Amino acid sequence: MITNTNNRHVVIVGGGYAGVRLARELDADADVTLIDLKEAFFHRVASLRAGADPDWTFAPFIPYDSLLVNGRVVRNKAVGVEVEQRRIVLATGHRVPYDVLVIATGADYQEPARFTGNTVAEAAAAFRGHQRRIADARSLLIIGGGPSGVELAAELRRANPRAAVTLAHSGQRLLSHHGTGRMARQARSWLERHDVEVLLGTFVSSAGGAGTGLRDQTGSPLGADVVFWTTGTTPNTLWLRLAGRGDWLDERGHVKVDEHLRVLGRRDIFAIGDVNNVSEAKLSPTAVAQGEATAHNIRAYLGHGRHGNVPRPYRPAPARVFSVPFGPDGGTTLLPTLGRDIVVLGNRATSALKSRHLAIPAMRKLLGHPGDSAARSW
Repeated sequence: MITNTNNRHVVIVGGGYAGVRLARELDADADVTLIDLKEAFFHRVASLRAGADPDWTFAPFIPYDSLLVNGRVVRNKAVGVEVEQRRIVLATGHRVPYDVLVIATGADYQEPARFTGNTVAEAAAAFRGHQRRIADARSLLIIGGGPSGVELAAELRRANPRAAVTLAHSGQRLLSHHGTGRMARQARSWLERHDVEVLLGTFVSSAGGAGTGLRDQTGSPLGADVVFWTTGTTPNTLWLRLAGRGDWLDERGHVKVDEHLRVLGRRDIFAIGDVNNVSEAKLSPTAVAQGEATAHNIRAYLGHGRHGNVPRPYRPAPARVFSVPFGPDGGTTLLPTLGRDIVVLGNRATSALKSRHLAIPAMRKLLGHPGDSAARSW
């Protein structure tokens, strides 16, 4: 057991929700280095609105500069892990030593829920491009009726009231993998009341790339001026496979972890958030919860646990508070209660809980930038 934390190096690869929460938690307990190529934290929760509403273009970007008091954020890309030497290899050729390594590289999302490029200027330019295409379109098509698809359909309707908006989903109800039947009914009712055509049981394929030659399962063509796919994410673990660590990954590309969120077979390497194979909804609150749990286990490993030096198993939550906005004034929310009861809230409560502000004030506070939630300083 390591007993001296004064010079113990914790290296976190990935500055998303799990990474920043963990970095903040450990800043007073270890020498923390957070590695991410992006210029700023990307609050993905606000990205769908930013891709449609010009007033929100810069809202998802929060500087890293006030995240850590004692540690540091390094703009670079990890390309390898030297486990025997306990070093991370960076794209620049530099090697960063670690006593504990945390893989928090998240997942890759589809446009517009993506940080395009590495700088805020590049990502904002991508948002502006989406905004122009949406505003000029006569028809808009979203493929995928999960939380992102439903939220994006509502944002597109707000951004272009004249366009024909269609949402095509392979399931028999919206939010089929995430929400309850009542949430699905609320979502469909809101969309149809606002002239969004909802096509359920519709499997869409493309014969000519992501946005061309679209057909449903019967062969009938589907088309629109602008098409968005919201059909899932891909864990950002290709760098591990290329670095010869493919044995750390499962068949879907997620990092295999034990009950303490450690990479299988490694006591000094953890994987948290969207990147791991924990059977739990991949939501930002989940990533934050895993970051908090891992902080305890790293303190225990370093011999600096506030509640002893024994790691705690991470227990996936059967359900978390989960909101799907329908623009700033509407939405549906799943609210777990004591026991197994679940409450579903409607427009007014969801607007107050998430839709109006999209959790920007809370994230700016976490990163040390409370105040102007519009993040216009960029």
